[in-house]
Amino acid sequence: MSSKTSYSQRKEKFETDSGIEIKNSYHQIPVANEQPGKFPFTRGVQEDMYRSKLWTMRQYAGFSTAEASNERYHYLLKNGTTGLSVAFDLPTQIGYDSDHDFADGEVGKAGVAIDSLRDIEILFKGIQLEQVSTSMTINSTASILLSMYIALAKKQGADLSKISGTIQNDILKEYAARGTYIYPPKPSMRIITDIFEYCSKEVPKWNTISISGYHIREAGSTAVQELAFTLANGKAYVKSAIDKGLDINVFAKRLSFFFNAHNNLFEEVAKFRAARRMWAKITQELGATDPRAMMLRFHTQTGGSTLTAQQPQNNIVRVTTQALSAVLGGTQSLHTNGYDEALALPTEESARIALRTQQIIAYESGVADTVDPLAGSYFVEALTNEIEEKAWEYIHKIDSMGGSVEAIEQGFMQDEIARSSYKYQEQIQSGEKIIVGVNKFLIEEKPVENLFTVDDSIRAKQIESIKQLKSERNNNDVHKHLQELEQAAKDGNNLMPIILKCSESYATLGEIANCLRHVFGEFKA
Repeated sequence: MSSKTSYSQRKEKFETDSGIEIKNSYHQIPVANEQPGKFPFTRGVQEDMYRSKLWTMRQYAGFSTAEASNERYHYLLKNGTTGLSVAFDLPTQIGYDSDHDFADGEVGKAGVAIDSLRDIEILFKGIQLEQVSTSMTINSTASILLSMYIALAKKQGADLSKISGTIQNDILKEYAARGTYIYPPKPSMRIITDIFEYCSKEVPKWNTISISGYHIREAGSTAVQELAFTLANGKAYVKSAIDKGLDINVFAKRLSFFFNAHNNLFEEVAKFRAARRMWAKITQELGATDPRAMMLRFHTQTGGSTLTAQQPQNNIVRVTTQALSAVLGGTQSLHTNGYDEALALPTEESARIALRTQQIIAYESGVADTVDPLAGSYFVEALTNEIEEKAWEYIHKIDSMGGSVEAIEQGFMQDEIARSSYKYQEQIQSGEKIIVGVNKFLIEEKPVENLFTVDDSIRAKQIESIKQLKSERNNNDVHKHLQELEQAAKDGNNLMPIILKCSESYATLGEIANCLRHVFGEFKA
């Protein structure tokens, strides 16, 4: 009788969500003798990581009016949030005021409605901008929202050299994955580099872009595609800034990234580790010599597309696993989704549970007590190497096409994401991929009660507020500054100082965006 043990596997083949085969076991592989806080930063951007300071605990929030969102921000700050993260409604994101016909049915729904500096003043009422870090998920209108934020900081008497935060400001992923663009790629890239230049002088602690893989992943990409396309986009932004004459050792220090965290814990950890190593090499090749300009610092949000409407409390476990991967992977900032977000905006209760998830990981789990706790794991090190290798293949292909802008214009990224999304859904439909409570372990469920909803009357309130604003402001000043902005757009001058003037005179977001539409036109997919 053979002494060899025989067994049958649950599946013929085990793979990560990116299709990387997982071996039965891993044996010793060469591991680079890399130190945390040292190039190429695989193990983290700081020598001691969370031993000296925990990651920033953000809760993404914004809905309805500025007044309602302000109440939620105070609630989150009272419960231990250490940074604010603002969600804007769709009209705000694509440059329409609440009274525009296109805004009908969307005002205050996906985030807070912001029509002018007056709304920003209400949004941050009772919050000193010098004392809080604010992240704003805004792209095509990022320059306008940032100018309003700076205008409020000036009104508060803040030292602009001390205000800190991030604007997403990543337009390339909008063309590839999300769709909230306004202008064509080239003028959009110009606006972004104008922001880089302005902020390096006026608000030096502000992160001028959050290069986002999050939405690429939400659109259906794999972890490898998320990493590759995000870094390729980052490379395009850096090249554009260098072409403008900016110093990579200055502006690159204020670049940050925004990644998704999905359910495959080890693949996500390896993705974050590979991202740092790859970005260090990319910036070095582009001329960076200052180690701080080579560091990839990133915010993470748990995967919205992984949340299920069925058995929504299961999402608490998913979010916990995803948040743990981000911490094990060395994130600088983290947002955890509410368990009810597949159904509606999060209630105060679900937002509190999401925040408590981070706090329990931080203070009770022990994973924050040592740097890169999975380093040296044969599996994690091998997976980090494999993810990096596959991501480089994509980046080299994009480079051969002329870079991200050209790859997007040719539909390459969009097609790759669509194929991955289709394959993933096929796997769920066939049962090859199990989603607990969706295609296995089903139960009879009652409708979920006490969901958070936004009243359609919000639009009427915003329209009335706009009317009042226009009757009270100095419309001659508004008209003059908008004319200056249009001329600057034609002349190629930096737009930020003039957008700030427009904001301070209470020009509306839509008026400023339309002024630039007249010069740049609109992008048609």
